[in-house]
Amino acid sequence: QVQLVESGGGLVQPGGSLSLSCAASGRTFSNYAMGWFRQAPGKEREFVASLSWGSRATVYGASVKGRFTISGDNAKNLVYLQMNSLKPEDTAVYYCAAKWGGGISTSWRAYDYWGQGTQVTVSS
Repeated sequence: QVQLVESGGGLVQPGGSLSLSCAASGRTFSNYAMGWFRQAPGKEREFVASLSWGSRATVYGASVKGRFTISGDNAKNLVYLQMNSLKPEDTAVYYCAAKWGGGISTSWRAYDYWGQGTQVTVSS
C-alpha cells in the first residue's frame, strides 16, 4: 500500500524559508512523477511543483517559480520542497502526491496517491 507522509510545515515570517519533505513507501517509485500541491481555505487545490523520477524533469507553478525548488532522493524515496522568499499568500496546506507513469502533470486529478498534508503559515 502506497503511503506518502509530509513533514516540515510550520509558521514562518514573510521573506523566510521553509523546507518540506515527503516520505514515500509501499512501491518502487522509479515509474512515478511526484508532485506538490497546496490548498488555502476557500480556494481550489493549486499546483506547486512536480518532479519525474525517471527523467528528473521538473515543472513549477507560475506563482512559485524562482522561489521554490523541488528535488528528490531516489535511494531514500524522499521528495523535498525548498521554499524561499515566502509570502503570506503562500499560506496553505501543502500536499505531496504521486502519479503513475512518470509523466509530469499540473492537474491534481492526474495523481493517484496523496499524503495527509502539512500546514504552512506565512505571517508576521
